Amino acid sequence: MLYYLFEFLEKNYQFPGASVFQFITFRAAMAIILSLLFSTIFGKRIIVALQKKQVGESVRDLGLDGQLEKAGTPTMGGIIIILATLLPVLLLARLDNIYVIMLIVTMLWMGAVGFTDDYIKVFKKDKKGLSGKFKVLGQVGLGLFVGSIMYFHPGITIKTEKVNPVFETELITQSSEREFNVEEQSLKTTIPFVKDNEFDYSNLVTWMGDDYAKYAWLVFIPIVIFIITAVSNGANLTDGIDGLAAGSSAIIVFVLAIFAFISGNIVFSDYLNVMFIPRLGEMVVFIAAFVGALIGFLWYNTYPAQVFMGDTGSLTIGGVIAVIAIAVRKELLIPVLCGIFFAESLSVILQVSYFKFTRKKYGEGRRIFLMSPLHHHYQKKGYHESKIVTRFWIVGIFLAILSIVTLKLR
Repeated sequence: MLYYLFEFLEKNYQFPGASVFQFITFRAAMAIILSLLFSTIFGKRIIVALQKKQVGESVRDLGLDGQLEKAGTPTMGGIIIILATLLPVLLLARLDNIYVIMLIVTMLWMGAVGFTDDYIKVFKKDKKGLSGKFKVLGQVGLGLFVGSIMYFHPGITIKTEKVNPVFETELITQSSEREFNVEEQSLKTTIPFVKDNEFDYSNLVTWMGDDYAKYAWLVFIPIVIFIITAVSNGANLTDGIDGLAAGSSAIIVFVLAIFAFISGNIVFSDYLNVMFIPRLGEMVVFIAAFVGALIGFLWYNTYPAQVFMGDTGSLTIGGVIAVIAIAVRKELLIPVLCGIFFAESLSVILQVSYFKFTRKKYGEGRRIFLMSPLHHHYQKKGYHESKIVTRFWIVGIFLAILSIVTLKLR
């Protein structure tokens, strides 16, 4: 809203300083400041309100140190993250941008699914929460929405550079004129660590004939559904000890902000030889607000936590991260960038699969880890949860740097 107000003031009255709102970097900086202030100042009031509503966490005794002391800690704290993100976005972002609209819908959609799950657990006293099939149905529904937007919406395009044979010789200079093709809808994405790193999802069907290109959405949309489901569930599994999910997510989202800024800027994308995606830069304002909200939430979520994000937060975080990665065409980098989520999910899959296999083969189930997800394994080994969280963050930072390096390491 402020963007349109100051645009009006600049256009009609040349209001001093109004033009600064035209810069994405300025609005992104303001977004992160506002989200930090909201989550830290008003976060406390939301926590008090949750306590008054007796929205406390019910804890199962898993034999972990310090676990039972957490009983009664307010949950549904993901509301803080959602509000602290959306308010700056509504104030500072261009609300006619399709990427911003898609992310707002994603946050509200997954927030509603997670809130429903938490509501059933807290107020209906059903520890199972929302049935797994309904959670998956919500994730699939969001995947259908995002996949359809990415494929069919005319505003989702890329812009490629015209191939000029002169540029492929030593005659190229910094002053060489670059020419670009017109914008085109495309299912191209990028493959990390590969030199010619563009991959077109339509190739998965066009091998049967070029006429099949129009059916590429039958492959693309299920892939989007899988990515969103996998990442949101990974974030949900990571939310098991104080500060782990929020801190790890803040690192991931910060890197995605860098990718979005570069891919949405024709100068930087050209310099780094990455895909230029028109109108994507506006998404940086949303991502900046999201980073601020996550860091601000850590003010109350680090050990010992005063509030838990619940599924309201974890499912939302995972869904938003997945959609951002898909929008910036970096979804194939998720196993590296979201390595913490990936390891947590993999530990559960391996534990359950190996237990079922050994029970069938030997008559009794055996385990790979002392407990899954992975962070509980280290708790069982006697590590304090604050040490586990800090070390996971360090690993997350390493993976984040490695992900940034993929811009040039091919």
